[in-house]
Amino acid sequence: MGDGKSPLSVGVLAFGTKLATLGLILTGGGARAAYQVGALRAIAEVVGPAANPFPVITGVSAGAINGAALAASADDFSGGVRRLAETWLSLSPERVYRTDMLSVASIGSRWIRNLTAGGLVTLRQVNHLLDTSPLRELLTERIPLDRVPAHIAAGRLRGLAVTATSYFTGTAVTFFDAPADVQAWARSRRLGRHEALTIDHVMASAAIPVFFPPVRLGDTYYGDGQVRLTEPLSPAIHLGADRLLAVGVRYLRTAEETESLNSEESSVRVLPVSQVAGVLLNALFLDHLDSDTERLERINHAVGRGAAPGGEERFRVIPVLTLRPSRELGGLASDQMEHFPRVVRYLLRGMGAGRRGGFDLVSYLAFERTYIDRLQTLGYEDTLARRGELEGFFGVPTRLSA
Repeated sequence: MGDGKSPLSVGVLAFGTKLATLGLILTGGGARAAYQVGALRAIAEVVGPAANPFPVITGVSAGAINGAALAASADDFSGGVRRLAETWLSLSPERVYRTDMLSVASIGSRWIRNLTAGGLVTLRQVNHLLDTSPLRELLTERIPLDRVPAHIAAGRLRGLAVTATSYFTGTAVTFFDAPADVQAWARSRRLGRHEALTIDHVMASAAIPVFFPPVRLGDTYYGDGQVRLTEPLSPAIHLGADRLLAVGVRYLRTAEETESLNSEESSVRVLPVSQVAGVLLNALFLDHLDSDTERLERINHAVGRGAAPGGEERFRVIPVLTLRPSRELGGLASDQMEHFPRVVRYLLRGMGAGRRGGFDLVSYLAFERTYIDRLQTLGYEDTLARRGELEGFFGVPTRLSA
């Protein structure tokens, strides 16, 4: 799957013989997750007006929003995708975070007070730049998560999982709702916890570090799940999926593009904060899916050679089809600065965005119809361009042998 165009790659899971259970993996990264919605529109067109084709749905970061919306509509996949697309197209920055001068100035003044107080200020510590209360209201209105348990009980859905990062332990915690036979899990850097999911879980998973506020779940504060989830395929496998479709938001450059891009490096004279922030966000949000898929390919190679740990009879292959953009999504946001509300535009320009570079950062916050429409269109076109692979993925009955 290294080039994003190859056919199904494979991983492994513990033994058993049964019909494949399809799992959907949605990664994310702020506004860029609108690309996934376009891909889902194309998938809905390929599978037709059928019931939910993905018994297992997992999401992280903004992908958790898309995944939760689909799970809540497990009885009407096509309708759920259509409503999700309409919701994204109705967005504006004001519907995601507060953009009035009073709110932004209040947060800014608290930052200044905290940074200059030398630790003397212990109450009302500030740890974010934007107030996302409008997004919480929108998700509460549009995503009826209370329907998920009924879908699971009726067999329309096997499980939904969203992942958030604990800011106190650095652990990737996957919160999931599924039948009782799905066991919680614990690894060195990640946990799975079985509990009823709420909008708080989704907000925590999508809380971009520093920009969006952490969310308290129980006694711990959580932020964007993609910060620490280095194995994004894992939750779907834990929930019982043995055939995976993943939708990422990273464009894979060719070697020639990388060489050309870096040949311009010597002409950079000023390094704005926005450029640094964009690179850091890209590292957090864009690389994990590819590295996890490559890890599965290596394991599959070992299984094919009969060198799987513990004996090959304990493992079986899990096909994985990965969809990703054919263009750099940050570049599509290069003209979006003028569409931001004045106070947010002022904040971003203060960080250096809008000059040479900084557009990767802008792309994560550009919840604006023009940009979202571009992403949805690209996702739709990219996915339909691989229609043959999708028809094979969905249309061929598959049995996996032990």
